[in-house]
Amino acid sequence: MLRFLARRLLLAIPVLLGVATLVFALLHLVPGDPVQAMLGDAASPQSVAELRGRLGLDRPLHLQYAAFVAGAAHGDLGVSLRTNERVTAAIAARLPATVELALAAILVALVIAIPAGVVAAVNAGTGVDHAATTLALVGLSMPNFWLGPLLAIVFSVGLGWFPVSGRGTLAHLVLPAITLGAPLAAVLARMTRASLIDELRELYVTAARARGLPAARVVMKHAFRNSLIPIVTVLGLQVGGVLTGAVITETIFAWPGVGRLLIQSIGFRDYPVVQGCVLFIAMTYVTVNLLTDMTYAYLDPRIRVGDD
Repeated sequence: MLRFLARRLLLAIPVLLGVATLVFALLHLVPGDPVQAMLGDAASPQSVAELRGRLGLDRPLHLQYAAFVAGAAHGDLGVSLRTNERVTAAIAARLPATVELALAAILVALVIAIPAGVVAAVNAGTGVDHAATTLALVGLSMPNFWLGPLLAIVFSVGLGWFPVSGRGTLAHLVLPAITLGAPLAAVLARMTRASLIDELRELYVTAARARGLPAARVVMKHAFRNSLIPIVTVLGLQVGGVLTGAVITETIFAWPGVGRLLIQSIGFRDYPVVQGCVLFIAMTYVTVNLLTDMTYAYLDPRIRVGDD
């Protein structure tokens, strides 16, 4: 298991380096000058040059890139050009809100997807199965940038049941969590259905039924437990999608998380904060995938045979 873990960690290094390089390159290719945006169009060339030198933006790009990578390797992501706040501190201050939203979205997805997938699999080929599959397709077809405003218009503006923006109470969390969790629920429901149907066709399920075991016990204790491996894998891979979707969802509902910080920083051309936020999201994505691999290897030891 240790060799399996070490191999996965080594493979994560070039991924993070590639993300850092790509983000740095794209930010500096986009037209616009952050110093000019900070000082305004009326600023004198002398003031612009002085601020650019103080921020280190007058150095060659390869030196700026080397400084960024070296700092990131030591946990130093630089200082915000706009607020003069340490990037790590800015991300840390907004991380609890993003974690709260992501966990709530995953909880919403699991509460919807697992029962729907199990019911659809047990009733495969019936009207119940077709209805569950149709709902899953509808969920997959609704992007969060469309679903979020729709929920806000109906349940906040129209009915007044939930706040339209901000964070503070459980009511503030409901609409963003549903917006972020609905597409994930659709994916998990389809995977649960497909995986469970395959397990219900296995001989051990037939043998369990022949022994007279209750149908619910056969499905949940035997078949569903063995169908968890692909479900766990998909859930782990979709966590990255949850973080990516949180960028849009947090912007729609003015949720004070890392995603909203990223969008605001893009608007101000705040290079260090944008680079730090994207690198943080990439690190989270890689970490979750690593944990998924470890869980997968634990549930099915055959996965790590080649690495041991």
